[in-house]
Amino acid sequence: GAPNVSTATAVREQHGHDESMHPCAPPDAVVWPQAVGQVQELAALCHRCRVPMVPFGTGTGLEGGVNAVQGGVCFDLSRMDAITELSLEDFSVTVEPGVTRKALNKHLRGTGLWFPVGTVGIRGAMGLGLAALWLLGMPVGLGML
Repeated sequence: GAPNVSTATAVREQHGHDESMHPCAPPDAVVWPQAVGQVQELAALCHRCRVPMVPFGTGTGLEGGVNAVQGGVCFDLSRMDAITELSLEDFSVTVEPGVTRKALNKHLRGTGLWFPVGTVGIRGAMGLGLAALWLLGMPVGLGML
């Protein structure tokens, strides 16, 4: 519905660029799914209709990965921000894609663990942060303080 979908120019332009030098390439629409089932349904619909999908985390990437150069639908995953499981024993955490490194480290405060900036997973997905790791099905590892 309306609070979870936008075709407003300002919203589309906000989601059509990151911190790179590439010019803005806005999507045709922006959606804010709030559950895995919604992501699956939206992805299936886009696939059936041959509409490009562009995942959006925080827009801080440096490569232009959020630019919708062929239009399409931008999946803003920021509302999926739950930390669902934390294992202090094996240094792992399960998060939804909207969880930022800052939010994760706030949650970890007092445990002796932290999520560093320079991990291999995060370096490979700077523009999307934890959202990209989630979409790719990659585990999130933690470090000790």
